[in-house]
Amino acid sequence: MTRIFSGLKPTGHLTLGNYLGALRRWVEVDQHRAEALFCVVDLHALTVEHDPARVRRLSRQAATLMLAAGLDPERCTVFVQSHVDEHARLSYLLECTATDGELRRMIQYKEKGTRAREAGEGVRLSLLTYPVLMAADILAHGADEVPVGEDQTQHVELTRDLAVRFNQRYGQTFTVPRATRPQVAARVMDLQDPGSKMGKSHESGAGIVYLLDEADQVRKKIMRAVTDSGREVRYDRESSPGVANLLEILAACTGGNPGELAAVHQSYGSLKRDTADAVVELLRPVRERHAELAKDSGYVEEVLSAGAERARAAARPRVDAAYAAIGLLPGR
Repeated sequence: MTRIFSGLKPTGHLTLGNYLGALRRWVEVDQHRAEALFCVVDLHALTVEHDPARVRRLSRQAATLMLAAGLDPERCTVFVQSHVDEHARLSYLLECTATDGELRRMIQYKEKGTRAREAGEGVRLSLLTYPVLMAADILAHGADEVPVGEDQTQHVELTRDLAVRFNQRYGQTFTVPRATRPQVAARVMDLQDPGSKMGKSHESGAGIVYLLDEADQVRKKIMRAVTDSGREVRYDRESSPGVANLLEILAACTGGNPGELAAVHQSYGSLKRDTADAVVELLRPVRERHAELAKDSGYVEEVLSAGAERARAAARPRVDAAYAAIGLLPGR
């Protein structure tokens, strides 16, 4: 049976982009067709300056939202990365397999490192090596497929390279995974800056729809979305990125086609109102279910504990085999 691994990083509140680009597919498709593991990758949140209490709070919130969105712990494994030691154990072995040059070529390291230096901040070593930890996340569980956005595809390619290299040097140990990407709305853009992805940590948040935003907040953000200087509603990513972003969001929410939806809207105002209505209705059951689960923290803890236990049991033999293959003495 196909095995899938994917995760969400608790560096900010989850957004509409996280839902349309990842969560919804996990819920509607992946957990039903494969042996699926979905993880809050909290160790990855430590690669930049952070508040420990906020990381804990966002980790719990992310896990709760994953369940609120519809992940079923009877169908898939939901857990927190740091609860499964095999991720960190394997990461060091893969650091001994990777090279400095290939890690420094990672686009995200270059971009985030540059921003940190421009802000006068130090660049943590973990920012350079976190793609190796991501590889360990994937390889520890023998994943065949890794659903990711475009910005993470390079990291999955590195994972493939490390798996092949390790297997060639030390014997067949790891499954070589492949990246998979959803066809619609894989990359939702910021409403105020349609040239940038709708990320979790933009300072103002004016262009970001968070999953826990109230309906009025969602409508206000979408009605204030950047469009274009003209008046014609048309689907053209290059010349009308703001309008194209709204059309793609509306299409993803309703199951429509961006080009066809453009033809039925005569004004930007009409497009924004319909998009706002669609997003509010899409997120309403998620917010309602999150409110219910937030009142029952014991249930969420039980799910995460059981998920971590299953994940450890599945990953440990493979990681133990990697330790033996690379030349380490077995422990008791």
